Amino acid sequence: MPNKKQFLFGITRDLHYLCAHIIKYNINQTNNHMATVRLKKGFDIQLLGAITNSGIANADQPKSVAVVPDDFHGIIPRMEKKEGEHVVAGEPLYHDKNYEAIKVVAPVSGTVQEVRRGERRHIDAIVITPDGGTDAVTLDVNRDAEQVLLESGLWVMMRQRPYDVVPAPGIRPRDVFVTAFDSAPLAPDLAVVLGDKSKYIAKGVEVLAGLTDGKVYIGVREGQNLDVPGAVVTTFAGPHPAGNVGVQAANVKPVNKGDVVWTMDIVTVARIGELFSTGKVSHDTIVAVTGEMVQQPRYVKSVMGADLETVLKNELTNVVLSRIINGNVLTGVKTEVTQWLRAPYRHITIIPENNKPDEFMGWASLCPSRFSIYRTFTTWLGSLKKPVSFDCRIKGGERAIVRTGEYDAMLPMDIYGEFLIKAIISGDIDKMEQLGIYEVAPEDFALAEFADTSKLELQRIVREGLDRLRAEMS
Repeated sequence: MPNKKQFLFGITRDLHYLCAHIIKYNINQTNNHMATVRLKKGFDIQLLGAITNSGIANADQPKSVAVVPDDFHGIIPRMEKKEGEHVVAGEPLYHDKNYEAIKVVAPVSGTVQEVRRGERRHIDAIVITPDGGTDAVTLDVNRDAEQVLLESGLWVMMRQRPYDVVPAPGIRPRDVFVTAFDSAPLAPDLAVVLGDKSKYIAKGVEVLAGLTDGKVYIGVREGQNLDVPGAVVTTFAGPHPAGNVGVQAANVKPVNKGDVVWTMDIVTVARIGELFSTGKVSHDTIVAVTGEMVQQPRYVKSVMGADLETVLKNELTNVVLSRIINGNVLTGVKTEVTQWLRAPYRHITIIPENNKPDEFMGWASLCPSRFSIYRTFTTWLGSLKKPVSFDCRIKGGERAIVRTGEYDAMLPMDIYGEFLIKAIISGDIDKMEQLGIYEVAPEDFALAEFADTSKLELQRIVREGLDRLRAEMS
């Protein structure tokens, strides 16, 4: 039996959730289109280096292609191929230790050049030298859809909530949530990234609908027209993180304890549809190369895992003074130009490194180009929507958590962000459950981390909390 404090907490949370949907969000449901959800919380960061046209450049054939196991959280790799062995596109490179049916496959045909290992023999990357061949594995798709996805390697492109990990086989999700747009800084237009694969979206939704006991929900941006048979389409209006699939799920049908849902973006849905239409997995990809350190921000067509030297050929203005990020500036991964395009990302961002270490007056500078969302500087007298220049400085050190409501203002979900972070830091599993950890992922706290005056690594804290909880529950 819950005690009085727990009972009152539950009632308060339910009332807060109800009021949020009645007052803050404008939801009008019509047939298969669940109308509009208007989000008030969040913030759009405008950076220099946006793409101004939707033209697509073709990259040269990559010199090397790599698969990075860390891109597929929740999997412990066990190699099926050795250095020097030949592989064809779609052939398994390794499987998961706990679920052998989960395969990660080669994106190209070639030779396994190196299995690069780090500390404690952790596999950092599996490097393949492409041979330029077009050989690819063809699968029989006229059988159990789950088995086909597991063998194809597309299974690892999906994520499960709770825990934000690759889904466990054999568990039917309550629902499937798909985001059809990205609202992050300098984010690509996913309609451009889809290219000619948009014709496979309906087939992908059909396959996913057969794997869930609930519905397939697709979140679109206001003004974006997408009508897919068999899916419930919801329009989201508001600033970032409106494009986060977790935020969309929380405002349509939240994840509670005991629920399992799958999440992905519309590009993955199209890949699934193409697999079940052709029998083959396409590993071609279109990525947005953006940022003020790029000579000409544009879309580039290459292959998943391609080496960045090929993808970024002649694009960097200054390699030494540039920070290359796989993904966006909030959730991406710092990468060297000698490394590779990481599988989950549709985006490469290149911004200045710390090139002003001796700035006059430091944080106390009254320079009008200084940026702050809290009106600390004079930037707010102009327009916060005007593109600005950011480098990689943190501009401050880690300090104690101060309750200012910063997390809540950047997190359009029915959770108490500051209390959840404190519960994770203290390791209080009961509180973590009560405060909604099952419906969050690290990316949901990325904007709050940017705005946080305490300079805490919120994404890392949430990731460690999810991993700890998963280990306790297993």
